Amino acid sequence: MHNFRISLSLIAVFGLMAGSAWSADPSDYSVLGSDRGRVSLVGKDGNVEWSFPLAADVHDLTLLPSGNILLITSRNTVEERTKEGKSVWKYTAKNREGYKGPIEIHATQRLANGDTMVAESGNKRIVEVRPDGSISREIPLTIDNPHPHRDTRLVRRTPKGTYLVCHEGDGMVREYDLEGKVIWSHKIDLAGRPRSNGHGPEGHGTEVYGAWRLKNGNTIIGAGNGNRVYEVDIDGKTVWSVDQKELPGITFAWITMVEILPNGNLIVGNCHAGESNPQLIEINRDKKVLWTFKDFKTFGNGLAATQVLGVPEGTVR
Repeated sequence: MHNFRISLSLIAVFGLMAGSAWSADPSDYSVLGSDRGRVSLVGKDGNVEWSFPLAADVHDLTLLPSGNILLITSRNTVEERTKEGKSVWKYTAKNREGYKGPIEIHATQRLANGDTMVAESGNKRIVEVRPDGSISREIPLTIDNPHPHRDTRLVRRTPKGTYLVCHEGDGMVREYDLEGKVIWSHKIDLAGRPRSNGHGPEGHGTEVYGAWRLKNGNTIIGAGNGNRVYEVDIDGKTVWSVDQKELPGITFAWITMVEILPNGNLIVGNCHAGESNPQLIEINRDKKVLWTFKDFKTFGNGLAATQVLGVPEGTVR
């Protein structure tokens, strides 16, 4: 088995361990992320290729085919911006009829038809927004414990056209059809450990962050402060998992974005884990660490939303 590690001036660390079928070379990876008041792209050499200021807590962002970035730019606003930070499209959520409280946005996705999905916590709904800013579809959400900061985290359209919605406050992943009917759900559990407070590795709960549907119908779950990544089948049975301290020398804290490569490898976002831990980790299904990223100069301990570039076409994120 061949190992190498490149030391980078920005404290970004890249490691590769061969031993499984590869469809991408991690030495070609670059990382888009938002933290420390900026949106930045760290290139494969560890240098910042471009950056623009943004004073917002960003829980979702995507590099679009145009080279622009779709992301959350304030508590209730989604924008498409250029890499220079210029806004070219903007949607600000307004209160739905009958609701007068605050609204927060934690998820957005550009859809195949050009509309943009926006999940509105507080409003308890998903909207699909046309390029002209008008709403083409509204999907009501089922919320047991409503709170404008905790109604939703990541939301993703499935290949079948449904939506997987992570409800942080409910500790639930629910799948909705386009009428708002819940057609599948999965309740997060504590995995045999007691609940504990904190955003770092000491914190443990059921505040789920992300879920992604695989081609085989199973679902990958980034369990937030559940400190783990796991896969469940359609019946909710866990068929694969990586827990907080299963990886040598790495401790999971708040698991955020997960990218699933075509060869089955997973790139896992590890937020609030402290400078002794990488912010991104690629592992294979044998739980071998194949690549890590750690850059506490460009990004900080609150790096939640990332996108790894240079991964193969067909990666699920």
